[in-house]
Amino acid sequence: MKQADPNELARAAAIEFAGRLVRRWREALGTELLGAYLIGSLAHAGFSRRYSDIDIALVTTAGLSTQALDRLRGEAVALSAYWGPKVSVFWTDRHFSLGRFPPLDRVDYLDHAVTLTERECVRPARPALEEIHRYLRGAPFADWAERARRFAAAETLEPKDHKTYLRTLLYPGRLCYSWMTASWAQTMTPWRF
Repeated sequence: MKQADPNELARAAAIEFAGRLVRRWREALGTELLGAYLIGSLAHAGFSRRYSDIDIALVTTAGLSTQALDRLRGEAVALSAYWGPKVSVFWTDRHFSLGRFPPLDRVDYLDHAVTLTERECVRPARPALEEIHRYLRGAPFADWAERARRFAAAETLEPKDHKTYLRTLLYPGRLCYSWMTASWAQTMTPWRF
């Protein structure tokens, strides 16, 4: 008898949790919520019970206030002390003109999103390679460089830093792949240990 893969069991549990959470969010946001989707490793394999986040993309009519976003995150933690802190919310308005929805995550949404709820299907324009280059030259590269410098100078690695350290080691491959292809390197998700 073949033993079940712990990452697949965790993936199924995370998807079930996301479905329950989004039902609550739909009640809270009402007609403001146009759609909620899984993106990232949970949407297209590569999910790791140890290292993966639960990436949920929200498309709303006019965006989310800081208070609304805090309430949604609070509901996630209230629903599950284990899964709630792993929720990462990507959000935008119907025009994809504000919020937290960087170009590579828009590509992931266009190519791989798994619908949790949808009142209206909204599809943004696909980011051009130049937009992805501008994005990658900014915060993603600067954040990676800062983490790499910090880890290079560290005498020891704290247990709380294991996930960040692993991502710092592997991120250059993702950055290069995305730079060349204008796609998020989901096939390079290395978190399945």
